[in-house]
Amino acid sequence: MPQGKKLVIVESPAKAKTIGKYLGDDYEVQASVGHIRDLVEPKNLPAELKKGPLGKFSIDVDNGFEPYYVVSDSKKKTVADLKRALKDADELWLATDEDREGEAIAWHLLEVLKPKVPVKRMVFHEITAEAIQRAVDNTRELDTALVDAQETRRILDRLYGYEVSPVLWRKVGPGLSSGRVQSAATRLVVDRERERLAFISAGYWDLDTTLTPADANTPFTARLARLDGKKVATGRDFTDRGELKGADTVALDQALTTSLADALRDPAIVVTVTGVESKPYTRRPAAPFTTSTLQQEAGRKLRFTARQTMSIAQSLYENGYITYMRTDSTTLSQQAVDAARSQAVTLYGADSIPEQPRVYASKSKNAQEAHEAVRPAGDVFRTPTELDGVLRGNDWKLYDLIWKRTVASQMADARGQTASVSIQAGPTPTSATPAGVIAEFAASGTVITFRGFLAAYEEGNDESTDADEKTEPAEAKLPPLTVGQSLSVVDVEAKGHETSPPARYTEASLVKALEERGIGRPSTYAAIISTIVDRGYVTPRGSALVPNWIAFSVVRLLEENFSDLVEYDFTAEMEADLDRIANGEADRTEWLTGFYFGDDHQPGLRPVIDNLGDIDAKTLNSMPLTDTITLRIGKYGPYLEVTDPAAEAGVDGVAATPRRVNLPQELAPDELTAAKAQELVDAPVVGDRVLGINPENGKQVVAKDGRFGPYVTELDPEPEVTPEEAAALAAAEAPVVDPATGEVIEPPKKRAPAKKKAPVEKPRTASLFKDMDPNTIDFETALALLSLPRVVGNDPESGEPITAQNGRYGPYLKKGTDTRSLDAEAQIFEIDLEGALARFAEPKYGARKASSALKEFDADPVSGKPIKLKDGRFGPYVTDGETNATVPRGEDPMEIDFDRAVQLIADKRAKGPAKKPVKRAAGAGAKTAAKKAPASKPAAKKAAAPKKAQ
Repeated sequence: MPQGKKLVIVESPAKAKTIGKYLGDDYEVQASVGHIRDLVEPKNLPAELKKGPLGKFSIDVDNGFEPYYVVSDSKKKTVADLKRALKDADELWLATDEDREGEAIAWHLLEVLKPKVPVKRMVFHEITAEAIQRAVDNTRELDTALVDAQETRRILDRLYGYEVSPVLWRKVGPGLSSGRVQSAATRLVVDRERERLAFISAGYWDLDTTLTPADANTPFTARLARLDGKKVATGRDFTDRGELKGADTVALDQALTTSLADALRDPAIVVTVTGVESKPYTRRPAAPFTTSTLQQEAGRKLRFTARQTMSIAQSLYENGYITYMRTDSTTLSQQAVDAARSQAVTLYGADSIPEQPRVYASKSKNAQEAHEAVRPAGDVFRTPTELDGVLRGNDWKLYDLIWKRTVASQMADARGQTASVSIQAGPTPTSATPAGVIAEFAASGTVITFRGFLAAYEEGNDESTDADEKTEPAEAKLPPLTVGQSLSVVDVEAKGHETSPPARYTEASLVKALEERGIGRPSTYAAIISTIVDRGYVTPRGSALVPNWIAFSVVRLLEENFSDLVEYDFTAEMEADLDRIANGEADRTEWLTGFYFGDDHQPGLRPVIDNLGDIDAKTLNSMPLTDTITLRIGKYGPYLEVTDPAAEAGVDGVAATPRRVNLPQELAPDELTAAKAQELVDAPVVGDRVLGINPENGKQVVAKDGRFGPYVTELDPEPEVTPEEAAALAAAEAPVVDPATGEVIEPPKKRAPAKKKAPVEKPRTASLFKDMDPNTIDFETALALLSLPRVVGNDPESGEPITAQNGRYGPYLKKGTDTRSLDAEAQIFEIDLEGALARFAEPKYGARKASSALKEFDADPVSGKPIKLKDGRFGPYVTDGETNATVPRGEDPMEIDFDRAVQLIADKRAKGPAKKPVKRAAGAGAKTAAKKAPASKPAAKKAAAPKKAQ
């Protein structure tokens, strides 16, 4: 770097590239690629520290909760590059994001780089020329209170996870984890499934009539509202137990409803308008996007996952298309308001905006991150049409959504008229059934006379549990009607309904629930959902989040033993406390002491752990369904345990072994009713289906359904016993009666002479192909599977046999030590020698894929090598040739951009190589004491101390 330049450090290479265009030649912009250091894993502490106060958490809980940080191996090169650049700089500008994480990244950079030049903190919420210039003109010092809040959250999560997770390992299963926010989120999903399990459906009927004025042919639809003065029940009139809520409400059954429909078809029935009401209709636009509402709406309208939404939004922000995407605020700057109103007038007319700009108040309990809503960047918004050739695919879709929402938020209300009509029919004839009843119908229609913001955008809605419930009336027009006007019945339709249980959470509705309860921060919601899916607590089915049975055990353990930690209010209060620390209103050490050791307001995590007592793992992982059937959550998954009361005593007083019944993998928890459990128990036992006798060896060929899937195997037939041998065996085992005493004497059991054990021949087995069923597989197919590997032919050049077979990673061909993958299992039996030779003529798998990457990106900022997106045996992954990082489940690999690829590889590097000792990292040290810095240089929070790691 030439002498006299200013070194600017941001988090990502894309952000550095965009900012560099606006700052000019006097600035050098480099990226830290996220955090450069973090809490070390206790197992990777230096040997001399493992037995000390840092040994359990890498945090000294007895001395101010001081953390032990290390620079990860993957960031050493980044740190070296930054130090090298700093040597030639006359100023250091820290331009990381203005939230807790960004402030913490800036503080860690100060701690590690130890600059001897003036330091400035530069913040901005959008990356445009104007915004960057404003940031240059308005630098500030480091906010140590924000750093304290981030560090408190990081320590809190380490203490929570490291204390509670081992309890889950011992009592539920290995590999499980708990966390301050993920446990509360898991409980939300489990609680919803519990509601569905307890739900009792109720049936009800209603009537829809098509009516028309007697003097005109303008039909409209009306629904039965009251019968003889009593309200006719709809879905919302029933409790979750299937009971009617009000005494003045009547639930119609099929017989009454169909009879009433027949009676109303009688031309003699008098149908009259009894009431007409018209009132103005007004609808206001939704507020601009916060992080949470952006995730919700992208999930509803674009079917994006929360992680996918945040990844795309991050890219749009760093490339200068939208403002900062982690925010609780619905506020728009004056420049943004002017841009939105101007664009609305240009596109939709002068009457499309109200006289005064709209101002939105944040609904979030703890709005604290960026100070503006998510919106298009700049003082003049670029329309989606203008970016049609610049942004593509999902990037364009998300920008289009943000642009529409922002512009619509400053537009005029939609206006119209809503008409409501009451109609009376009857009384029914005395000859009808029911006789002499009066039916009252209701109809309504809304006519939009001025669309206002609806010309630009309409907000989506979450799924409702009540089919009758509508958040906004549909636009529909009623004919002109007057009180006393006669109507004719065109048609009558009786409809049956059943009440529905509460809808399962989707990602969008779970994000909404978390935000409403104040659990977590908007910036963490995507990671929370990914965590509970990756841990196996929740499985996405379509858009719904379905809890797995193991989540029930985890939540139950936490509720019964760590009740405060999964209380929604308690978790929300933690967030409020972190905000107080961020605002300088609370002390981090004092708060952590109360959380971990306890105080007058809380028992403390450590005392709770120390006084857990005995937890019965079997009871914890059991759920009685009937008197004889119990659901067990076992090591290999859930199953039904069936006891037989008649056989409880067993033989010789030994209890009979309960029968086990596997649960279908696709069966959701709320579908496992007592009746369904009994059905599974009573079903014929699948497995050990004898297909025939192998003519080559005389063994039985049997289809089974095992723990790892269906398969076929060979079994030796049971040896035949002659009648003479059976009689001799029975006589030898018969009891003897002593003639003197009448005592029955059991004959002594003869021990057979020990024989040298012959080697046991392992039976041949073969897994079924994915499209095969153990209930339908035939004998010939089973023999073909058992005969694998199949010899396709011999290589004409080497003479080596080429075989086709199935393996752990799928079907493949083998020739000596050389292999080639096949495209489908069926090819194992179909491919011929010519086709096999053609496969071997292709480059080997890795080389073949290396030349045909799904996507190629610029060089990785750490390794300097180009990044590629590939499709491997374990699924899609990104690689720079040195580090491979799997694309997370649920994330569309084709939507991966350069920044996301860099982050995935950086995260994988940070974890280090699997099962290898981690070298002691340089640049580590305990956080030390001073909080203030000279005005010219925001120094470290604490005074210098000896480094604790190298």
